[in-house]
Amino acid sequence: MTPASPSTALPDVLAIAARHAQEPGGLMPALHAVQNACGYIPKESVTGIAEIFNLSRAEVHGVITYYHHFRSEPAGRCVVQVCRAESCQSMGADALWAHAQTKLGCSGDHGTSPDGVYTLEPVYCLGLCASSPAMVVGSEVHARITPAKFDRIVAEAGVAA
Repeated sequence: MTPASPSTALPDVLAIAARHAQEPGGLMPALHAVQNACGYIPKESVTGIAEIFNLSRAEVHGVITYYHHFRSEPAGRCVVQVCRAESCQSMGADALWAHAQTKLGCSGDHGTSPDGVYTLEPVYCLGLCASSPAMVVGSEVHARITPAKFDRIVAEAGVAA
């Protein structure tokens, strides 16, 4: 999905959020809907979303930044998620994370490569603890990942590193 530019997405974002305003606990479904529509939650929409839900801007920002699933910036064309939970850590996920950062040119959690091709995100348990370490590329889950297997999977994703 190609995210819409913030200047054109803002009215749509607020309309999407408003659809959930009367639901009990509607903020989370609204944020998920906005991210599904745009690929991220535009920073400039936080104030409007806060007004819709009668919350402070800080409260909405806090929810967005608390949950690792939400993005405040557009993701790269290929999103790579590496499990950072305990089981995967015990099986080499820290070394895999370092390899992924170097290979993709992404730094930090939720980093995007300078060319905008890759976004590297941590996830905390993919439910493949018996097959650690695990990762997701796009929507495909992979297990027992080594650096060599990581390179092959990324190459097969159709976006050369």
